[in-house]
Parts: sequence; structure tokens; C-alpha cells
Amino acid sequence: MFVSVMMAGCKRTVNKSLMLLYLNLLGMALTADSIYPRIRLSHKELWQMNRTWVFQGRGVPLQPQTMLLDEIHQRLYVGAKNALFSLSLDRVNTHYRQINWASTESQIEECMMKGREKPECANYIKVLQQYNQTHLLVCGTGAFNPVCVLVRVGHKGQETVFVLEEESFMSGKGRCPYDPKSSCISTPSRGELYIGLYTDYWENDGALCRLNNHTYTRTERNDRQQLNEPKFVASAVIPDNDDRDDDKVYFFFTEREMDADGVNRAVYARVGRVCANDQGGQRMLVNRWSSFLKTRFICSVPGPNGIDTHFDDLEDVFVLNNKDKKNPEIFGLFSTTSAVFNGYAVCVYHMDDIRAAFNGPFASRERPEHHWTPYEDRVPYPRPGSCASKVNGGGFSSSKEFPDEVLRFVRSHPVMYRPVLPQHHRPVLLQTEPGKRKLTQIAVDRVQAQDGHYHVLYIGTDDSVVLKVITIYNKDTDTMEEVLLEELQVFKVPTPITEIIISPKRQQLYVGSAVGVTQVRLHQCDLYGSECADCCLARDPYCAWDGLTCSRYYPAGVYTKRRFRRQDVRHGNAAQLCNGLQIDDEQWQRAEERLIYSVESNSTLLECVPRSLQAKVLWFLQKEGQKQEIRGDERVIMTSHGLLFLHVRSSDAGVYVCQTVEHGYVHTLLRISLHVLKGERLESVIRTPNDGGGDRDAAPCHSIIAPPPGPSISPRSLLPPSVPAPNSRLWYKEFLQLIGYGDAQKVEEYCERVWCSDKKRKKTKRKYVPLGGVKKGKGRGEENSHRAPRHTFDT
Repeated sequence: MFVSVMMAGCKRTVNKSLMLLYLNLLGMALTADSIYPRIRLSHKELWQMNRTWVFQGRGVPLQPQTMLLDEIHQRLYVGAKNALFSLSLDRVNTHYRQINWASTESQIEECMMKGREKPECANYIKVLQQYNQTHLLVCGTGAFNPVCVLVRVGHKGQETVFVLEEESFMSGKGRCPYDPKSSCISTPSRGELYIGLYTDYWENDGALCRLNNHTYTRTERNDRQQLNEPKFVASAVIPDNDDRDDDKVYFFFTEREMDADGVNRAVYARVGRVCANDQGGQRMLVNRWSSFLKTRFICSVPGPNGIDTHFDDLEDVFVLNNKDKKNPEIFGLFSTTSAVFNGYAVCVYHMDDIRAAFNGPFASRERPEHHWTPYEDRVPYPRPGSCASKVNGGGFSSSKEFPDEVLRFVRSHPVMYRPVLPQHHRPVLLQTEPGKRKLTQIAVDRVQAQDGHYHVLYIGTDDSVVLKVITIYNKDTDTMEEVLLEELQVFKVPTPITEIIISPKRQQLYVGSAVGVTQVRLHQCDLYGSECADCCLARDPYCAWDGLTCSRYYPAGVYTKRRFRRQDVRHGNAAQLCNGLQIDDEQWQRAEERLIYSVESNSTLLECVPRSLQAKVLWFLQKEGQKQEIRGDERVIMTSHGLLFLHVRSSDAGVYVCQTVEHGYVHTLLRISLHVLKGERLESVIRTPNDGGGDRDAAPCHSIIAPPPGPSISPRSLLPPSVPAPNSRLWYKEFLQLIGYGDAQKVEEYCERVWCSDKKRKKTKRKYVPLGGVKKGKGRGEENSHRAPRHTFDT
């Protein structure tokens, strides 16, 4: 922030290059994303608003590997390094319980003997799932010797129980990866665990498996057609119909594949599918999937000459369930694998399109370097990849009864020809500028607003930030609008977000990173302001103007205490919704007023920062009853922090009005009265009697300490009549008060460092206390809608 201090003895020349450079850097900080956040909140601001709670254990980095939300027991389970935690869903940093489960010294020693580093030889919990109503299944890497155990959590309504059962230890091989850095996904269903992982020490065998008390079913070992260097991302059990025997398990992953030229190893995003009741074959594919199929997940942007830009690396997947459990919406977070630029996209998929791809033609190619083509020969019955169920004719009670011809076909043709295309055939969110932050995780909430339903996306980044975004599709223009509602720094230090879990029931977000777990409320409507326009311009589907405040929106029939509700998420048309509630004259009268003094030929910043970073700021100068818009030039620059005068002239004095325009709504934020003081008068006030012919550089340092005994013009003559006469010994502090600066010590240190020699600095060393009674402006998120100017910097 640039401020000017009228200070005795400091030269009044300004390094304009440094000033402009600093302002440009500040401006760059506000344009770090391809879309602006409307509200940006730091970790400190979230904490002050009582909107976030952080659990960091006992001062040691938790390094969470996996988290599990248990709404029944009202707990959040966190699998971390050498420990398992049970946190309260109400406040994650209170009433927590902990189970220590570290590798033994002998296990660590054996692990290091195999060439591993000591940090790798800890026990990292990678699998954390509900085993039954009273127990969790927990698996850890165990110093590269995976191990599993059951943890008792008790029945619902009982006193909180969290106990590791020693007698339940079992081998974790095939259930948990060896390497802590290895990707791993798991989904429980009807007493069985479906899991994707690398099953061997050296991570050569990636597999999709199912475990129960009796069988272990998996993909073929060393079959590059089924899986080739996979990175496992997510999995889910999704029914096709009311026949439970026809339920499917979907796996989302990326893998390597040779391109058509047989040269490069391209990365493709995939969705794989198996039947939940698949028992494998009787003679072929024993304990192997007899229904495994996969196809490509497409997320791309149309380009020139028909060449699309593809986002092929799948970072995260969120399955958004609704009342119809058979048709959830699938949200995929993708990144590019291009060496030219780093880009991210979010695509949404419908289950109808996924099922259509698996019911379409199979893919075929003679050799790995050849192109894929549709398989056109006869397909055996029952259709390969189908389940043994009544829906499919009921002719087979188990996959073990399938003909060998079906099993041979599904083993040699696991790839479908048609890919899965996203909704609207394009991403709903796009970030393609190079050098930006990385996007790591996604969670989605479906919110009902007054003008329809909206998806609120919560996207985690690699620098502790959660982006709260809504996307609006315009059917008439076939375009997608991205609205970045909030940018929330959920951890104090920059760290990659590794997991996001959302609780729509509690309206809370639970976010994991290497430094801990934080809990964040999904919304805080009163943050947007105390007026109708502020609430409507926010375009937050959670919030609406109820006639008195900006508060939580509830659908009709749910909340009827206040019926006066105004909300327009699609357009944010506050001018139409709220224009009758407050006219421009009222805004003018209610706008805050500021009084700023500057010195002729010096630099001054009239600071005005709106709460909304998406608002356009306009400046007007009012003189003699007329209001003239300021366009800016080489001397007067419009910055993201306010109006910067590089050289103030006496003709610049007047009343400056700061207004914002957002979605056509004009809001008057601030009126600043700028008074310009003549430089000659200021010099005569601060000049010492010996200043006439001596060392001019020496005078400033000594004059700071010893005020002039008899200035030709008293400081009182420069002040308005309302300002009381100053104490003669604190003459220079009078100017600090005049411009609203509150730390005399910092000013003196600055002047000594820049203008005084070491010898004079020793002579003039004094201690000063900050000036009291200086009113500081309110920051973003408080009552005022802009940051008040704290001080100006005139040297």
C-alpha cells in the first residue's frame, strides 16, 4: 500500500519507477486467476469470522492420507502418518480421539535395509472404510509391509468409542499399497471392498480388486490391455436399475497408451466397469473379472481446424448423488499433459452417456501401433460385460456359468470404441493460463435457489486455497459462465490440498492437507453486506435478501418467517431487484467521507478498494456543482488500490467520488476531500534556523529530534480551524496526525536509514511510541464496503 508521510527533513522526491513497480506487483496479485474471485478471504479473516476450525494434532504434521465422513456417529475419521484420528463434525479441533499406530523399530530397520528412507518406513494409513455398523477397516503401509486391522467405533447413540482391536490384525497385501506415495481408491458395498491399487513392492502390478471373507477377484496380472501404468483416482457403486444383481462398480483412473504412430506414450483418462456380483469364470478367468470393460473419458475444448485441446490427466472425481441413486452426476477435474502450457478443466458427465458408451460397439485393433476401429464381427451371447441377473434374461445365476466364448471375448476386447463425452460437449470450468496455481481436489453441492438449481463447486489448490464456484449455462448462446464467488485460504501456510469432503447436511466442508484438517462453513451470507444490492450482486445460491439482512435462502415451505426475498443468481440484477429500495441520492448521503491532505508536487494515493473484486471502479471529481469522470493519464493513474497522483497540483484539490459498477448497479462507496498544501509553506514550517547555509543533508536528521524554535509560519496556520494547536515539541507528529499515520517510530527509522549517515544516525537515535487515537479503516468483510485509507506517502 502506498502512503505518503509529510515528514520533517525527508526529501520530497519520489522514486516513481519503484512506486509503479510496486503497484503493478500488487495488481498482479489481484489477477492471479483466469477468473476473478468476488470475495477473497485470508486464513486470518476466516478465523476472525468464526467460519473455520483447524485440527493440527499435537504440533506434529499429520500428513493425512485418507478421510471418512461418518454422519451416523457424527465423526470424521482421519488416517494419517502413524496415527488414526476421530474428530467431531461440529468442531474438528475439539473432543478428538487418537489411536497411535506406528511402525516398530524392527520394521523400520528392515525397511531401511531394503533401501528405503526412514520417513517412507512409517505406517501411512491408506485405506479407511466402514466395515460394518460398529467397526472400521483400517489398512496402513506398515514400513512397506502392508497390514490391516479393525477399529471399533460402537453403535449409534453410544458414548464415543474408538478402540483398535489387537486380535483383528491381518495382512494388508492386496488391500493396501506398499508405498505411501502410491495412489489407492476403495469403495465398500454389501460387506465387500472394491479397491484399486498396486499390489506389489515395486509397483509393477496395478489392479482393480474385490475382497470379501471368502474370495479375492481382480484384473488380469501383467495384462497391459486391461491396465497399463494406472493412476487410481476414484470408485463408486452405481445401480443400473432396481435389480441389485445388475449393480455396477465404476473405477476412474488414468493410464498410459501407445498412440497411433507407436511412438509416444499418451496419458488417457478412463472409466472402467465391472459387475458387483462378478464371480469370475469356472475354467477361464478364475478369480478374475469376467465383466471388466473400460472406455475413454473425454474432456476437451474445440480448437481451430477441428483440432481439440484435450485435458487427459484425471486429478479427481466427485460423484454427486441425488434422489435417483441410479443417475448421479459425475464431476471430473482434469489437467493437461502438454509441455506447452498447464491447464485445468472441470467436465460433468451423465450416467446415460456412460452407459451408452458401454452398450455401444467394442473397439478392436490388430497391433498396438494401429488405430482403434469398431468391432464388426459377431458378439457372443450373453453380451460380454453384462451381469448374471434377471434383467439380462435370468439364464445364468452366476458368471461362472458364462460360456468360454464370452470370457475369451471380454479378455481380448476390454476397450469400448465410443468415448464418454461431457455435458454440453465442453468443460463447465476452464483454467488454461500458464503459471497459475494447480487444482487438486473437487467437491460439489447441489443447491436450490429461487431461479433454479445450481451446482456449487469447491475446488482445492496446491496453495491452501479453496475456490467456491458456480457455473451457469446459457442455452440461447450455448455458452458457459463461470462465477468465482469466493477464494478461501483455509490453511495458514501454502500447502497442497489432498482431500475435500462435503457434508450438505451440516453445510460444512472438511479439507485435508499435509499440515492438518480444516473445517469451513459453506457460506456466510452476512459477509456480502448490509444492503439488498450487496446480497443480490453476490449471486450466491445459498443467500438471499430477506428484507432486513442477507441471510440463508430456504425454498418455499421450508422457511416462512420472512417472505420478502430477493435473489437473482443467474443475472445478479440488483438494479432491477433493489433499485426501489435505495435511490442514488440516499447512497450519496450514506457514503463515507474522508479528508486527505497532500503537498504540492508530491505523490498521493486516494485509496478505494471495493469488497467485490469483480466490480469496476469509477472515479469522479466534483467541482462547482459539476461531476466529471476521471479517465487517468501519465500523471494520474487508476490502480487496483485507488487513484494515484504522481505529482499533485493545487488544481487537483476537490471532492473525489469513488463508485463501483457491477452488473449495471452503481454504488457510491466513498467521498474524499483532497486539500493540497503549498510546498513553500511546508518548508518554512520545518526549516531550522541554521538551515540556510550549512549541510542541508544534516538538517533533516537533527530536525526530527529538535523542533525549530521559531518557524516563520506556525504549523497551526496550516491546519483547519477544527484541529487543536499542537505541542511545540511534537511539531512533526502534527503532520502525521493530519494525514492519519500512526507510527512515528517507523517514519523516523525510514528517514534515518535513507537520508542520514551512520554517524548522525547514532546521534539521533530515539525511541517513540505510536500515536494514539488514529482511527483505522475497516477491512473487507466488516461493515464498510472498502478499505479506508490509513495514510498517504509524500516524501
